[in-house]
Amino acid sequence: MRRVLIANRGEIALRAIRTCRRLGLDSVAVYSSADGNSPHRWAADHAVCIGPPPPKASYLNEAALIEVASACQCDALYPGYGFLAENAGFAARCAEERLIFIGPSAEVIARMGDKVAARQTAASLGIPVVPGSSEGFTAAADAKERADAIGYPLLLKASAGGGGRGMRVVPETSAFTGLFAQATAEAAAAFGKPDVYLERFFPQVRHIEIQVFGDSHGNCVQLGERDCSVQRRHQKLIEEAPSPVLDAAARRAMAEAAVTLVRALKYVNAGTVEFIYDVSSGKFFFIEMNTRIQVEHPVTEMITGSDLVAEQFHVAAGEKLSVGPAKGAAGAAIEFRINAEDADHDFRPSPGMLKRWRPPSGRDIRLDSHVYENYVVPPFYDSMLGKLIVTGRDRAAALETAASALARFDIAGIATTVPFHAALLRRPEFARAEIHTRWIENELRAVR
Repeated sequence: MRRVLIANRGEIALRAIRTCRRLGLDSVAVYSSADGNSPHRWAADHAVCIGPPPPKASYLNEAALIEVASACQCDALYPGYGFLAENAGFAARCAEERLIFIGPSAEVIARMGDKVAARQTAASLGIPVVPGSSEGFTAAADAKERADAIGYPLLLKASAGGGGRGMRVVPETSAFTGLFAQATAEAAAAFGKPDVYLERFFPQVRHIEIQVFGDSHGNCVQLGERDCSVQRRHQKLIEEAPSPVLDAAARRAMAEAAVTLVRALKYVNAGTVEFIYDVSSGKFFFIEMNTRIQVEHPVTEMITGSDLVAEQFHVAAGEKLSVGPAKGAAGAAIEFRINAEDADHDFRPSPGMLKRWRPPSGRDIRLDSHVYENYVVPPFYDSMLGKLIVTGRDRAAALETAASALARFDIAGIATTVPFHAALLRRPEFARAEIHTRWIENELRAVR
């Protein structure tokens, strides 16, 4: 591996370019015409405008990305997260072009990307899965018959994707047909496949994910869990490690289940195995696997002392894993997603010029970002401006550092989620770790 095409934008593209520099690799950035002011363009050794602002014409333009990789004599491609990171067809196309895809194989991406197949795989290995259907549906009548057998409330989920798209909570049988039509239409628009499957809906659970890694030599490890229960409409807002609600037995069982799945898949590179956890019963259930690096990976880095992005490059180059299995967290870490969104108006996107951007700094504070003062936030992409990660000897110390850091975060020009996070920290329920994945939606008006 000598030269890498960075097939992404924003913070993760900048992080990957810096990793290339540390590893002695050439980097080639791509950028849309809307991202001419993005620092990943300047940080790379080479940069090519990939197309106009719409993602389908730029960052999702597979043919253009392959053409740039070939023209620039790249021998590897880094997808990061989002865009084409979990596109099995694109990974296969890279392999056909003899371009190293810095991620798992196309076959594994396809298998885990099909949420029904992922459930079936986990169940076959003895991993508990959420009660639900073993197949996807496109016809409401067929799906409703199965739904009535499962019972309500239940969850409709897109078979071919995630991120909350193609997902609906069905409270009772009378609402099924209408919500099924909404879910299949949204799934078709987002993923090109209308199929949805059914799961029993748990109204108050925690979302726990296990960071995993595998190499081409048959080695695999788990690097501990992250608790991602602070969500809005299935989109994560805050992530932390270790989880404040898992006991030792649940933590061990969940980690063992994740490793069982990774080993069976002969998984190579970074991924996360995702579970829901019912605090009242102590039971956990597999929900899906994300076959890429996660936005929240710095949380794990901070408590393990690892560099997960660099590890992706090493493993893709055929090297053995250099990270070891988690043996207990060193302190606590919490990540806050700083988005260009107005929480007072239903998290409305807030693009525009950052007239002031003065983030906090100091001990136990890390900021991963690509923006700067007078940077113009484009309206075409994800609204994330950066990630504020804080650490402490324990969760209480990390929360204290977070409150101080958020209070010193000086931003002007656009609305951001900083005030929302600061208000959330003042809630005793959050301090006591008594929230769940729907807590924000249920208590949103009170979080100010």
